[in-house]
Amino acid sequence: MTPPADKLTFREKFAYGLGDTASNFFFQAFNIFLAYYYTDVVGIKNSAAVGTLLGTVPILVAAINPVIGVLADRTNTRWGKFRPWILWGALPYGVLGYVMFANPGFSPDGQLVFAYVTYTLMLVAYAAINTPYSALMGVMSSSSDDRTSLSTYRFACAFLGALLIGWLVPGLSEFFSGIAGSKAGGFRYTMAIFAVASVAMFLYTFLNTRERVAAPAGQKESLREDLGNLFRNGPWLVLFFAGFLTLANTGMRSGSGVYYFKYVVGDFGGLGTFNLVGFLAFIAGALSTKLFTRYISRRKLMIGLTILNALAMASFYFLDPHGMPLLYTVNIFASFVAGPTPAIVWSMYADTADFGEWKFGRRSTGLIFSATVFVQKVGLALGSAMIGWLLAHYGYVAEATQTARSVHGIMLLFSVLPGCFALLSGFAIFFYPLEEDKVKQIEHDLAARKGAPA
Repeated sequence: MTPPADKLTFREKFAYGLGDTASNFFFQAFNIFLAYYYTDVVGIKNSAAVGTLLGTVPILVAAINPVIGVLADRTNTRWGKFRPWILWGALPYGVLGYVMFANPGFSPDGQLVFAYVTYTLMLVAYAAINTPYSALMGVMSSSSDDRTSLSTYRFACAFLGALLIGWLVPGLSEFFSGIAGSKAGGFRYTMAIFAVASVAMFLYTFLNTRERVAAPAGQKESLREDLGNLFRNGPWLVLFFAGFLTLANTGMRSGSGVYYFKYVVGDFGGLGTFNLVGFLAFIAGALSTKLFTRYISRRKLMIGLTILNALAMASFYFLDPHGMPLLYTVNIFASFVAGPTPAIVWSMYADTADFGEWKFGRRSTGLIFSATVFVQKVGLALGSAMIGWLLAHYGYVAEATQTARSVHGIMLLFSVLPGCFALLSGFAIFFYPLEEDKVKQIEHDLAARKGAPA
């Protein structure tokens, strides 16, 4: 266990959390607005082509995440293994995030090419900074309890970033549209603000965090052995499938919300307030993680909360889209019960890194977390791509009155389909084998091997 002198301070936890605020400025912009930005703002009328863009690019780029993880595991500097990547990646991340929304006014075909190029470059920059950032949590403390607390800070800050994007982008983009003279200009100015803020936050994370957990003394580099151990790591494999399903749900649900509010509810501006209330409930749920885990094991909690969230999301299919009080009530409930789940599952990923070291005598934190990010990006890409593909299937036409069939398709994308993915994710967690007593035993054994206080 972590010696008392090494217990993480509030400042370090908050500094680490701000890194995910910075990440979510663009992660959530992609999830919530990118499909809409390409179809209704840039003017790429072929929604199926947008779906293919949102599906293929993230999957192709996701393949580099394990490469980055392996390189990060082998990085040795005075700042550690993972923190240097945050320093080196902050500026490219901010610049490319802005360029994505620059909209140079090309022809429709040129816009699609520009979208492919800039989206690809931005996702590479995102992978280069966010993959080591995620792995950093696994080496800041050797205590599972401390990592769960750190993960809680991370995701409270992550959802602060999501809240700011979901709440402010609709209003800010409309405000700046009046100044710039176009909706595209409104998005460009809005995302410039978030780009500058993200760079500053990443630099603060770099300056105020430390790496404490090292690989076993004398561990030799062997990618083949590390990969073999990864796919023999049973707890990680369970989370592999659960993570894929969760992010497929997230990509579909987040990206379809703007269509739901514009074409089903009939109030595009109302999306900002709806998102604000939902993200506030999410943050409240995330901050309640420690209270929940005091009485219920993380595994059981993940199963129960994920199923409740799935049922709440699916219920939107049956709700009157104009009955705002009930829509808001169900959204608050769904968001609150989902709030603790990211903090819990990422602390569980750190536990699987401990399990790998305990079981196989080797530690590969970067590979564990990068492979996790890879599968989550594939799930997210699938969920996002299905928006474009299913909109095309149901006859969606941008900036037009939708048919009853296309409205039905939008409703499915916002409710039943993401609910099904979430339900399957909760089922997958049933097979996760590391209960709390086993985690504590692993911590004790690893501390004893290293001669640390247990």
